[in-house]
Amino acid sequence: MKSCPKCMRVFPDDAGFCPADGTSLQHASMVPIANTENDPRLGSRLCNRYELRRVVADGGMGRVYEGIDKQTQTRVAVKVLHDDVSKDDVALERFKREYEISSQLPHDYIVKVMDFQRDESSGVWLLVMEFLDGEELRFILKREKSVEPARLVRMLAQTAIGLDEAHGRQFVHRDLKPDNLFLCGTREGDNVKILDFGSVKDKNKDAKKLTVLGTTIGSPFYMAPEQAQGLETLDARADVFALAAITYECMTGTVPFTGNNGPSILLAILTKDPDPVSQKGASAKYPIPVALDNVLEEALAKNPNIRTKSVGDFATQVGHGYGLAGDHKGWARVPAADLAREIAEAAARAPAPVQRLEAAADPFAAPDPFAAKPTSATAPMNAPIRVDPIGATAVGAPPAYAGSPSLGASQAQRNDDMNDAIAGMPAGRPPWLIAVVVGVAALVVGGGIAFVALSR
Repeated sequence: MKSCPKCMRVFPDDAGFCPADGTSLQHASMVPIANTENDPRLGSRLCNRYELRRVVADGGMGRVYEGIDKQTQTRVAVKVLHDDVSKDDVALERFKREYEISSQLPHDYIVKVMDFQRDESSGVWLLVMEFLDGEELRFILKREKSVEPARLVRMLAQTAIGLDEAHGRQFVHRDLKPDNLFLCGTREGDNVKILDFGSVKDKNKDAKKLTVLGTTIGSPFYMAPEQAQGLETLDARADVFALAAITYECMTGTVPFTGNNGPSILLAILTKDPDPVSQKGASAKYPIPVALDNVLEEALAKNPNIRTKSVGDFATQVGHGYGLAGDHKGWARVPAADLAREIAEAAARAPAPVQRLEAAADPFAAPDPFAAKPTSATAPMNAPIRVDPIGATAVGAPPAYAGSPSLGASQAQRNDDMNDAIAGMPAGRPPWLIAVVVGVAALVVGGGIAFVALSR
């Protein structure tokens, strides 16, 4: 293994220069790391095997280091648990279970956990995983606000493959969120790695239960209704809901359910429906086809029985919404540039949206008896009202109703119109109505004269 003498990153033996700072690499044994006051663990070897080279990240559960597995000469990520976490038996059991479950899962799109043990000399507990180059989806969303369609389709396709494999083994992730989708950049596009199976729900018959009945596990913004209620019936469809919520955020830049705190977010999930994704993302950087409204609506259904059945089905439906042919298993390995070209071609072939036309007024319909009528040719009812600073009256407004100072003219006219309507004469009396009335009267009179003449 080689290391950068400047940033202490670790690289394979065939690497020549550090891509972060351009420094010429040296063999790791020739780049010793001195302990610092901020972190005395740097440069040490835990469990007589894992050499810690640099700090990668700090989290609520522990500090993550980049290191070298001296037994296998491979690059690893070592999470050293915080002291308070190490004293929590349930937390330790979750880390142990994450390590045990990892051995049962395929690792094309799921991070590989290789070891979990305690360092006897320091007493710390450590979880060892494969080291990943890239960044979490959360950082991408913070920087770019939304995700380009081809990148999103490829990410969903790979995530679905990994989750469907886990679901097939009766493991529900239960904490899907942008922080737990890690994107490793390659020339063909991102390769997804699903992180943190520590909150997994094991649905197998003899699985050990670590969660008390009714306890809520997960991140509020992406939590399915049945998960928010702590129901024991929770299954793989909870991960469908979470992945759909992540997708909604990737398209629109905002989560589908919001609130000021955890309880208010959960209440929104239980009682509200999000805006259609195409409507919410109308001003988004990337156009959102209307066809995706139904896809997201079904995947975010509150009733799991009518929700999209699997993450694979959901990923395929999203691709179809963008106009792609095939399914998610094929798209997972298609270069992002090819997916982008196919999506653009599908958008070009799509018919233009139909313009909604307003219905024209029926020329033969009777006038509305309650419609406002102009009071004069120079002062229509909808004329702008201007205040006369001298007489303190409204110029351009109709006069007040005589005999009732407190009653506005519009209300008085409605009363007049109502009286007209009750009397049987439509309000407004359009000119053509007079001709019709005269004609009908002439026919009646003429008919009466003819009848009298014939009777004689």
